[in-house]
Amino acid sequence: MPKILIIDDERSIRSTLKEILEYEKYSVEEAKDGEEGLKMILENEYDVVLCDIKMPKMDGMEVLEKVFTSGKEIPFIMISAHGSIETAIDATRKGAYDFITKPPDLNRLLISVRNAMDRSNLVSETKTLKKKVSKSYQIIGESKPIQHIFKTIEKVAPTDARVLITGPNGAGKELVARAIHTQSKRSGEPLIEVNCAAIPSELIESELFGHEKGSFTSAIKQRIGKFEQASGGTLFLDEIGDMSLSAQAKVLRALQENTITRVGGEKEIKVDVRIIAATNKNLAKEIAEGRFREDLFHRINVIPIEVPALNERPDDIPLLINHFLTIVAEDYGSTPKKIDAKAVEELKGLAWTGNIRELKNVVERLVIMSDKTITLADVKTYVK
Repeated sequence: MPKILIIDDERSIRSTLKEILEYEKYSVEEAKDGEEGLKMILENEYDVVLCDIKMPKMDGMEVLEKVFTSGKEIPFIMISAHGSIETAIDATRKGAYDFITKPPDLNRLLISVRNAMDRSNLVSETKTLKKKVSKSYQIIGESKPIQHIFKTIEKVAPTDARVLITGPNGAGKELVARAIHTQSKRSGEPLIEVNCAAIPSELIESELFGHEKGSFTSAIKQRIGKFEQASGGTLFLDEIGDMSLSAQAKVLRALQENTITRVGGEKEIKVDVRIIAATNKNLAKEIAEGRFREDLFHRINVIPIEVPALNERPDDIPLLINHFLTIVAEDYGSTPKKIDAKAVEELKGLAWTGNIRELKNVVERLVIMSDKTITLADVKTYVK
């Protein structure tokens, strides 16, 4: 049941609001002044707080400020008999969700409470999702190659240096790119990913730089490209070795001048983008065969990071298996399954041509097909 705290020094107001809210199936608690209300908030969990502004001992604005300073994210609906635009603006600036004058319009109050409740639920769901996403993108491992990658990320992330991540498919190049962005000063801005291999060569320029309405047959409206979307943040050019030569030339110009021009446009647009690129190809060989520009290679290869194949770091396999057992269990809403030591040793000895991506799929298959504990027999039966 949703829980609401009413902080008001007038007993009649508290009683009236409590009666109405309880009728609407909310759980309601009361505090007779700001000090008592703040203590209750810090010791308990509430979905919404209704708080008077003018109160003895501690006014509502001070309660609001102290709660937000504490790190708690609770929607505050401020209530005051001395309502003014200035007061409402001040309350909103300090983090209040809404402002209502006394005597409150009960219909408006209920709508505001419902909306604040929706916001509270959304914040909670977002936190859960972020935690889940964060866990999904962890780099797992204690081997020397992985420790070297951790140290490189730690040094490189705070800078704006361009990074080229190389390694086979499924080895975790995207995880490295995300770790660099997350630990950078741009972490509050977007990380925009472009899979250069998945976009047809005739569309890659529009995808990266955008286009103006009417610039080609299907351009029925203006489109903002990935460079503009990532401005202030990071642009991750995955599988850059598959990019067409014409697109490479435009990317090179964008990196040299920090400007782009939309397809079909003439205006130069300033962009502030950090570039992280990744490829599973040998770019030196691609350059020698005329499929990749050498000048672009030198632009993006300021900091090279090589992600090893899973077969090159077998001692990390047990850690990865346990990690994926936890992830899969969370996805299915179940308790993580156990795995026999002999089953782990068998998995360590396999040839992982699909690398970490293949291992995750295999762990999920074993979780689904095995009983409470994954055995050596399960591995031999279900892993071909």
